[in-house]
Amino acid sequence: MPITKSGEDCAPAWCGLRYFEVVTLVKGEERVFARRGRKEKLIVGEGCCEIRCGDRVIAGEYKTNVDLTGADEHFAVRALDGPATVVWMCGDWMRETASGIFAVAGADGREDRGDAVDYPKETSFDSHYHDCDEYWIVFAGCGVAVSEGQSYEVEPGDCVATGMGFHHDFPQVHEPVRAVYFETELEGQCRKGHLWEHTHGAAVPRAERV
Repeated sequence: MPITKSGEDCAPAWCGLRYFEVVTLVKGEERVFARRGRKEKLIVGEGCCEIRCGDRVIAGEYKTNVDLTGADEHFAVRALDGPATVVWMCGDWMRETASGIFAVAGADGREDRGDAVDYPKETSFDSHYHDCDEYWIVFAGCGVAVSEGQSYEVEPGDCVATGMGFHHDFPQVHEPVRAVYFETELEGQCRKGHLWEHTHGAAVPRAERV
């Protein structure tokens, strides 16, 4: 699928993630967000911040992962002792399987247990598929992502959405990449984690999710 961009309302109809923003605040800056999704999440990618949602005040730091629940119409984020970057996700997904942050650099010595590929590859990231849809939202660095057999140059503010059963990979980086991953409801055989054809059997992609 084409890459979607931070702040744009252009997600394909099949996507449970309907809208996202990568937001960087300078020291002391605060932004008030108007809620816009049936479900919303906030993940801190860099720095320290204070997250206020209704009566809740949450200390945010690298990898803080918050589900924005409740009926409050707004929430606020304030950067504390330096710049802070947060990834805000809104949508109508049914359930979440997993979410967090991953990093991709050049060959880093990790074992690549993924499926064989026919495109240039310089990283140890594994080519894999899932029994769910997965979204990658880049907030630092740049490189080449592969999804559904297509290669895409990605940079901060880009989202790669991969439907259930389609292989995806991060074979090249120009600058070390940090990104959010977000996996929605399990389907089919409902297996968690990275799946490989040589271990778990042939992928069965949902053809309409492109």
